[in-house]
Parts: sequence; C-alpha cells; structure tokens
Amino acid sequence: MDQSRIRNFSIIAHIDHGKSTLADRLLETTGTITDREKADQVLDSMDLEREKGITIKAAAARMLYHDKDGTEYQFNLIDTPGHVDFSYEVSRSLAACEGALLVIDASQGIEAQTLANVYLAMNQDLVLIPVLNKIDLPHAEPDRVMVELERVIGFSRDEVIYASAKEGIGVEQILEAIRERIPAPNAPSDAPTRALIFDSKYDVYKGVLAHVRVFEGKLQDRQELYLMQTEKSFEPLEYGAFSPRMVALASLGTGEVGYIATGLKDVADCRVGDTVTLKSAPAPEPLPGYRQAKPMVFAGLYPTDADQYQELREALSKLSLNDASLVYEPENSAALGFGFRCGFLGLLHMEIVAQRLEREYGLDLLTTAPSVEYHVTTTRGEEVRVDNPGALPDPASIDEIQEPWARIDIIVPSRYIGQVMDLVTNRRGDFLRMEYLEPEDDAGKGEARVLLEYEIPLGEILVDFYDALKGSTSGYASLDYHVTGYRQANLVKVDVLVNGQPVDALSLITHRSNAQKEGRALIAKLKDLIPRQMFDVPIQAAVGGRIIARETIRAMRKNVLSKCYGGDVTRKRKLLQKQAEGKKRMKLVGSVEIPQEAFMAVLKLRSD
Repeated sequence: MDQSRIRNFSIIAHIDHGKSTLADRLLETTGTITDREKADQVLDSMDLEREKGITIKAAAARMLYHDKDGTEYQFNLIDTPGHVDFSYEVSRSLAACEGALLVIDASQGIEAQTLANVYLAMNQDLVLIPVLNKIDLPHAEPDRVMVELERVIGFSRDEVIYASAKEGIGVEQILEAIRERIPAPNAPSDAPTRALIFDSKYDVYKGVLAHVRVFEGKLQDRQELYLMQTEKSFEPLEYGAFSPRMVALASLGTGEVGYIATGLKDVADCRVGDTVTLKSAPAPEPLPGYRQAKPMVFAGLYPTDADQYQELREALSKLSLNDASLVYEPENSAALGFGFRCGFLGLLHMEIVAQRLEREYGLDLLTTAPSVEYHVTTTRGEEVRVDNPGALPDPASIDEIQEPWARIDIIVPSRYIGQVMDLVTNRRGDFLRMEYLEPEDDAGKGEARVLLEYEIPLGEILVDFYDALKGSTSGYASLDYHVTGYRQANLVKVDVLVNGQPVDALSLITHRSNAQKEGRALIAKLKDLIPRQMFDVPIQAAVGGRIIARETIRAMRKNVLSKCYGGDVTRKRKLLQKQAEGKKRMKLVGSVEIPQEAFMAVLKLRSD
C-alpha cells in the first residue's frame, strides 16, 4: 500500500485504564475480527493477562479503515506491555510508530505510569491523541481530569476525545483522529532495507517470529537477511501480517508492520531493538536505540519436591524460548537443595514467570527473597558483581560496595503526603520535588493530587514497598520507577545461623544502620516458624563474626521422672543426667528442618 495511506500507532495507558478494551473496539469497528471471533481482550492471549488486567506480551494488528469518501487506509496497531518492568519493549514499540493514543481513565485521572509513558512517547517525537476513557461510569470526573491534562501535559480541550471503550462511545472519532492527526511514514523505498524488530516470539514450526516495522526499502522473496546487532544471518521462511491472526504475504513494503518467520531456534539471536537488513546489500548503520535487556532483580527458584528439579530445568528452557530477558543458571543451596538463580526485568516479571511455571508446567516452587545486583570492589582492585547475598566476599576483602538507585514518581491525594514522605524517608529515599497536578480550587468534589519525586535504592522498593505504599494511602497512590545508576553505600551481609550452622538462603544484604533492627525482626519471626526439637536450638543473626541478635527455641521436655513413685533422690538425678547427656549427643548429630514459611519471612521484615 502507498505510504501516504499507512498509519502506525500504539496505545499507551496506566494499568486498568481500558487500553485492551479500546483495542477490541477498534478491531470490531474496522471489521478486522468477525462476530464469531469477538472476545474480551482479543490481543491479550494469556490467562494471566486477562486475570491481572495488564498486557504482558506486546501484540500487533493490521486494520483496514475506510473514510467517508471510501478511501482505504492501513492502520497498524502495535500494542505495548502495560508495566514499568517492560519499559524497554514499550520504547521499541513506540519507535516503530508515528503516533499514539494516550488513554486516561476519567474517574482516576493521570497516574504515575501515565506520565512515564507520555515521556517515553515524547522522547520518540510521537503525535499524541489524548482519549478520556470510561466517561460512562457514574463516578467519572471528566472536567477534573481535563484540568489535569491541560496543566500537567499541556493538551488543549479540543484535542481530547471523550470515549467509553466498553460502550463503544467515541470509537469512530478516534479512528478519524488517527487518520487525520498521525502522520504517514515518509521514507525512501529505494534506500537500503532497514526494519526494526519490536518484539519476537518462538514458533515450533517456523522458528523465531520477528515482529518488524519496515523503515526503509522492502522485504520480499527469499533473499538472505542479516541482523546487524547479533550478526546472525538467515533465509526467511515467510513474511506476513497480524490481522490479528497471522496472514502470510508476498512482501512487506516501506512503512508496513508485520512479521518475518526466521527459522532461528533461539529468541536471543533475534533481540528486540535489532535491525534487519539484506545480507547482499546491507544498510550502512543500524537503527538507533538498541540495547540488550538487562535483568535488574534476581531470585532463586527451587522445587519443593527435589524430584521435580529436572522438570524445572526443562520448563525454564521452554519459557526462555519466548522470553530472551529471562536468564537462569543452576544453583545449589545447603538448605533448599538444587534449584536455579534467575534474573528478571522487575518484580512483576518475576511474579509472572513463577506463576507460569506453576500453572503451565504443574510445578510447586519456592521463590527466595528477591535481590538486586551489587557492584563490589575488592581490596585487590577487582570488581565483582553479586546478585546473591550468599556470594558476597568476606568483609575484610571488600573495599567498596555500590548499589543500584531508582527514581520513583508517586501520585497521591494531598492528604496522604505526610504518610508517603515518612515511608520513603524510612527507606533511605532522597526527596527531589513535589508538584500539584491541579490547584486545590480546581479539584472539584475531590481533592488535589500531588506528584512526589524521589530517588531511592532499588533494593528498598523490591519486596514490600508497593504494598506499604498502598496500605498507607488507602490504595490511592500510584507508583512508577526507573533505574538511574549505581552509588556507593555502607552495606553489610546479615547471616542467619540455626543451631550454629549458617543458612545461606536466609542471608540478606542491608544498610549497616538497619542491620541490627532487621536481624532482630528476622530472628523473632524464625523463632515462631521453626518447630521445637528435642534439644535447645539457638537462632542467631550475625554480621561478619559479630552476633547482633539471638533467640533460643526451647527443647520439648519429656518427663523421665513420671515412672518414679518414690525412692532415693539420687535415682531421679541419674535419670535427669542421662536425659541431659542424650540431648547433648542429639544436638551434636541432629539436624533442624526449616519449613518453607521461614524462607518467606525475610520477605515480610518491614510489613509488620
């Protein structure tokens, strides 16, 4: 199709603002899907996506739209993931577009992730079409949200489209706005071929399917193609488009969006952000913006049944076929046995992977407390990267430890400012700025909402920060974060010893000022969780060689004197002495079984 009649756009929104529902209405209104194919969240194919109300895996769909004069246009919708963990995939999807629909809930207004996505789109110089969704809800406040849009982002009232994706209100206006406002691709079709990979997935029969946007040139025939970043070459098996099912095509022209069946067997060879060109006539340079997705959160996955270790290995291998950002390597823990140390893009990514392993592969898993990657400089000048507290070098050999920091945006009603500030300050956060999204006078029936911006160590927001934030603000706060870099910190490793033996899976890295408090809290929890034995069990928290907290689980006592109805007191003493010696021997050879709940206690240190 001629470039002037192609429109490439994305839909960006905060979680649960109606993005997937709007995509459904666009597909139905343009006749892309038939009545028989209609379903809620057509582009969200995974059960987890439907349950959580978020888009986990990006999708694309080609629609044919006819204007009032009957002219046919090709609309390419590139759906983006809806969470901060997948911000790199979002940025590549936006790079494949010329415009985006910014969907905002008329009852909730601008939220933290809305702003993050707006900044991403602005960085790509996209044309934004603001859509005020869910205006049919009884508690919708379109006028208040309109003030936020004018004040915070700078939209004018005549730019905003009022809509209800659920009821189909405003869908025709949105389609017409896409045609009028979003510019058509404008690139030379005779230039060396360059196509951007904005997503990829594995197909059993066709190998890796690369989802591409052709920026220059044309993809056709069986000409050998070349990936400019991974330096892999392949002969394509098939070209096609998503409607939203895969439809084979003879070629993909300049400005079009579709897929290439590469025949490659590893998704890691066909990474998001890479540039596809012709092997025989390669482009002089790749498209900008490529970077390798880097795991930021690490955790151990262990099967609760040791016999499932091989099944877990196979399941991770299959899952990684469709997820190049998931990294894993075998790990052995003295307490938990054999498992895998896995790297994830973020907490949501970790939760999704663990749930998919349990649901799709029938595994029963134990996930250890998540950790970040620390940069440790030793006294010899070597730099070591540590993502597992158990692997931290001896304190005497450490010269410096650096930890990752993140910038967080929190949007919250003004009455909760104090609670949020207390929470973030207690987590070593540094205040940057505060901005009212609307004046108090314009807040209408509600109250003004405030944007708070902080810098905070990434490790401090990993475990229970979001739950604590929601709890302290009655669920009204929204959070967005992105990692900014590494800074030096005074960190120590807290070891846990049960019956004198260190338990590697319970150790944690924390700031020195918090070590004693967190050590005491963890030991107190473990005392309640570890069952009593026939002998006293000491539980200790230690930093280096210094014990900072201790509790003792008292032994279960058997009354060995119950059979003595009288007689000399020395007989009773002999029985008690014999029992004491038996307990002493038992303690030397006995082992303490630690229940699974104990390993999760480290996740809830600050929540009580």
